[in-house]
Amino acid sequence: MWITVSLRILTFVCSLVIGVMPLFSQARGYRAPRIDGKPDLSGIWQALATANWDLEDHSAQAGPFFQLGAVGAIPPGQGVVEGNEIPYQPWAGEKKQKNMENRWKLDPELKCYMPGVPRATYMPFPFQIIQSQRDILMVYEFASANRVINLGKPQEASTDTWMGTSNGHWEGETLVIDVTGLNGLAWLDRAGNFMSDAAHVVERFTRVSPDRMLYEATIEDPKVFTRPWKISLPLYRRTEKNVQLLDFKCVEFSEELIYGEFKKQPK
Repeated sequence: MWITVSLRILTFVCSLVIGVMPLFSQARGYRAPRIDGKPDLSGIWQALATANWDLEDHSAQAGPFFQLGAVGAIPPGQGVVEGNEIPYQPWAGEKKQKNMENRWKLDPELKCYMPGVPRATYMPFPFQIIQSQRDILMVYEFASANRVINLGKPQEASTDTWMGTSNGHWEGETLVIDVTGLNGLAWLDRAGNFMSDAAHVVERFTRVSPDRMLYEATIEDPKVFTRPWKISLPLYRRTEKNVQLLDFKCVEFSEELIYGEFKKQPK
């Protein structure tokens, strides 16, 4: 009896391995279409992870309003941080905890502010990559955010901004983007993870199949973290017929939250 069960288990495991092997082979051997000899990353892409809720492992939690029941609840998710721990300095770990406790009031996403880098990439909204021979434009559905990736001579940030200054170059099949000039106001997720205006982010976009791309970001910030750390997750190309970015101009949704307290109260 145990021999029969063992054979069934072995057969099942072998079938899984055989099924997965083509995927790894495809990722290793895939060569993306070209634009001027460089990999073509054009298209509308979207992350399907729960990283925007929390970059680290997290369990399901209730939403902010019990009246909504399961609507608005926080889904469980596996972390995308290498080692599953963000190396905060002690003071920064305390601030992160306070951010989380007050996330329903303080998260910049609530106020429709620009999402910043790297958060813009893994929010639950699609974004579009428009690639030319000289520069690359990334347009995000959330808040109509966008940024230009300079592929020419590296440029220094003239001022700090939400989306920073992006200089890119190619390393084989990978687009490497060096991001500086971030203003430090954006959060990394809804759990209150954050960085400062000293942050330096290096992103890597690698197309590993026609409809899948590997995204990695290494974050260095000597004001907040004890060492550099990395996140990685897949992005998927949207392939629906006539797929396009739609308007999500969320400022009007946030006006009451931001300015409601300044309304003239009736006597």
